[in-house]
Amino acid sequence: MTVDRATVGVAISIPEPHATVLTNWRRRVGDSQADLTWPHVTLLPPTPIARGDLPKIEQHLSEAASVTAPFVMHLLGTGTFRPTSPVVFIQVARGVASCEQLERVVRSGPLLRDLDFPYHPHVTIAHDVSDEALDLAYDGLADFVARFVVDAFTLFERSDDGEWDRRRDFPLGLP
Repeated sequence: MTVDRATVGVAISIPEPHATVLTNWRRRVGDSQADLTWPHVTLLPPTPIARGDLPKIEQHLSEAASVTAPFVMHLLGTGTFRPTSPVVFIQVARGVASCEQLERVVRSGPLLRDLDFPYHPHVTIAHDVSDEALDLAYDGLADFVARFVVDAFTLFERSDDGEWDRRRDFPLGLP
């Protein structure tokens, strides 16, 4: 018997006009994920699931959203995971604790899983590109600033072509 599988992720989407700025930079540095992944702060990394578990997962995410109040996120400047990992990112300057609390609630119950690295909220802008491209992203977005209210998170599902498709948004603070 074959189980129908899916790969899901949960994230806070970065709103416009900031998302377009970040996507354009990701394209500029040659990151292959630029057009497959909307700019976001990950709450649950790519996770394989049985498709039949989706109703239970969506109920879990509804409950996680309902116990979390909206919060302000302030993105400010760049950071990097080099030399451990070839990644440049936009830093979360305000909203870190809220992201950490939300991530713990999301990554529990039917979505309980171990992580490869400790959780660190950020917005990836360059990954697996040359050192020169990483430097370009790091320097080019060093003065990046964005402030917005996080009032929802999104369940994404990876399509067969590798693109992450929005499956459902979960408004924060609603019963």
